[in-house]
Amino acid sequence: MTELQGKKILITGGAGFIGSNLCDKFVSQKNEVVCLDNFLTGRRINIKPLLSMSNFTLIEGDIRDFETCKKAVQDVDVVLHQAALGSVPRSINDPITTNSINVTGFLNMLKAADEEGVKRFVYAASSSTYGDSKSLPKLEDNIGKPLSPYAVTKFVNELYADVFSKLYSIETIGLRYFNVFGRKQDPDGAYAAAIPKFVKAFTDYRSPVIHGDGEQSRDFTYIDNVLQANELAATTENQEAVNQVYNVAFGENTTLNELVPLLRGLLAKFDAKISEVQIEYGEERVGDIKHSLASIKKASSLLGYQPEYSLQKGLSEAIEWYWNDLK
Repeated sequence: MTELQGKKILITGGAGFIGSNLCDKFVSQKNEVVCLDNFLTGRRINIKPLLSMSNFTLIEGDIRDFETCKKAVQDVDVVLHQAALGSVPRSINDPITTNSINVTGFLNMLKAADEEGVKRFVYAASSSTYGDSKSLPKLEDNIGKPLSPYAVTKFVNELYADVFSKLYSIETIGLRYFNVFGRKQDPDGAYAAAIPKFVKAFTDYRSPVIHGDGEQSRDFTYIDNVLQANELAATTENQEAVNQVYNVAFGENTTLNELVPLLRGLLAKFDAKISEVQIEYGEERVGDIKHSLASIKKASSLLGYQPEYSLQKGLSEAIEWYWNDLK
């Protein structure tokens, strides 16, 4: 794999979970990294160690402001666009804000990057785009109808990227993330992702709540797999690989009924009392996809993507980080 080095990289949403991990990686590889974040969901602690580094710049601003976007892309070689308002439930509760950030903000970034002559625009797409499609594994060209406002916005991103790649000179690559987990993932708040939320409940000796019967399954994807996919997308010289969308996952699915007891067992190694915490079940969530399993053949074939971290291997690293962070 070609290592991304000696470039100026803009990472939007760079103080968020995925964005801050990207910042860490590419700062360490001797790139000049610009982080753009409005701190609506990003956390300053995620980038605190980078603030004193000469090859890291923080721009505190909002992608909904086009002038901010233009400032951020100046002299940039590659954009890694991670900024978005995540969460299906949040989009159902507030579709207008979700749309303004995820669609208007995305278009602002794409337009600003193109005007500045940025060659490569890699962006965070989403497995939610598969919507009501019941086919498994999920293949990039076979999607259903979106089940939430969030899913609509992420699909619109793909449409805009496709149009820009055809009408203008910019190269785009979309990465459909599947249930990413790992270090720096925020466990707090009503819209926290499943794994850190379950871990937080267990460490507080509270019963984690599984929505529905627990037989819904997800292709849980460790953060280091996502970092690999972004680097491959940013550096590929295969012209067949650009202006495409790829699944980024491990390629295995796990039910919540399998996941939650696994988390309890791993955490019990730190505190035996956690093994006694019971699991509760609640109402099924509106807008959720029942099953999610990715085919990663396209990413493997065209980008050379070879994920190294299974759920078990990823959790073995992530649980220790969660434990230390929460305690």
